[in-house]
Amino acid sequence: MDYKLLINKDNAINKSIINNIKYVTAENYLGNNILIEKKTYFMYKRLKEYLASIGIDIFIDSSYRSVEEQDRLFNEMKNLYGEEYANSYVSCGGYSEHQTGLCVDIVLKIDDRFIDSNEELLNYENVFAHIHSSLKDFGFILRYPKEKEKITGYLYEPWHIRYVGKRTAGIIYDENLALEEYHNKYNINGVLLVNKPSGMTSRDVDNFIARKFDTKKVGHTGTLDPLASGVLIVLINNATKIGKDIVNGDKEYIATVKIGLKTDTLDVTGKVLNKNEDFNIDGIESVLSSFEKTYLQTVPIYSAVKVNGRKLYEYARDKEKVCLPKKEVTIRKIELLDRTADTFSFKCLVSKGTYIRSLINDIGESMGKFFTMQDLVRIREASFTLDKCYTLEEIEDNKYNIINIDEVLPYDIVEIDTETLKKVKNGTMVNNVYNIENKVIFKYDNKVISIYEANDNGMLKCYKNFC
Repeated sequence: MDYKLLINKDNAINKSIINNIKYVTAENYLGNNILIEKKTYFMYKRLKEYLASIGIDIFIDSSYRSVEEQDRLFNEMKNLYGEEYANSYVSCGGYSEHQTGLCVDIVLKIDDRFIDSNEELLNYENVFAHIHSSLKDFGFILRYPKEKEKITGYLYEPWHIRYVGKRTAGIIYDENLALEEYHNKYNINGVLLVNKPSGMTSRDVDNFIARKFDTKKVGHTGTLDPLASGVLIVLINNATKIGKDIVNGDKEYIATVKIGLKTDTLDVTGKVLNKNEDFNIDGIESVLSSFEKTYLQTVPIYSAVKVNGRKLYEYARDKEKVCLPKKEVTIRKIELLDRTADTFSFKCLVSKGTYIRSLINDIGESMGKFFTMQDLVRIREASFTLDKCYTLEEIEDNKYNIINIDEVLPYDIVEIDTETLKKVKNGTMVNNVYNIENKVIFKYDNKVISIYEANDNGMLKCYKNFC
């Protein structure tokens, strides 16, 4: 369940949201059974217990309301106070958080009396101030804060709290944001090009980005070993769905080789298996040129490739023998860059799936030498180059640019109308009136909605949906 979900007049609730919600039954202050989202209720009870310990008694007024209930309440408020007032207090037509059960309207109990009218509740600002300062510790936010009315579109409601999770609630509280402002700042969808530093795993980088943008939906293409640095394509939120669409290109590296050393990992971080001081590599340029070819490369045992359901590095860790698989790779270009007494460096352009550690080992074996990788920098993956990447320090300082999904994919882009939008949101097939031969990105109001692909029947079917 996406507890950070933004629901307002611009973001209606759809079926996929409702289908992912797990409700429980609770009792409100009148003794009536109501529905509330499971985690929301669990954390509400903890909040209630804490507030009771400091002398504040809160009770649930309402949580989940059906669309029909919400519309009825809107019309009731409209008849009593006018449409403008009703619009300021009640959402209708599929735009209310109350249709999820993620929010709770609370009442106060003071001197054995329930304070349950909005007008009277507004007189207890001092009590609500204590409540609001405690919300973040239990994952709640004040959904409609004072002085944020122009942003949220609704009047201040001190009784309306919303569960978003503790980390998100802390960010919203510390930065004094409305949920709409939080989403503008943190709800990022797209590709971030990172200059991965040596000494970190690619997963470590993902975790850094996940914390930065307060999301669990982060992934990367083209894993780099901890020793390696350079281009790492990081996918955030909806962009995690397009990883396979952007990683089919070649990769370019600059590698530094340690001469006279062989390790179990094929790089200098591993256990030394053999070493000598034969640093003579005369003819290395012609040997490098001979590797401009397609050949079957042995996958290194310290890798995540699976054999019989287990990752190869697990066999290595458990000291078990395993037949290492081979895979076809292509070395398109390789050239010597520099040479010292016991090292040399080269630049290479290779196909996806090439292990540079293995390439270096293969070059050494072809010369009867011990070679191991000392350093590796990826300077290009597909069309993304190192000079366009950001360091983690720059990202932390907000000096970065997110690339939109439609900017990284080589597909046609079509802006659709509202009728087509309804079909596309539900993944319905549509007529290929756009003469699409492969795939097309559908956008509405300049926002990527989905990717469709052509079939043989003159129709377009859903390939990826981002709704």
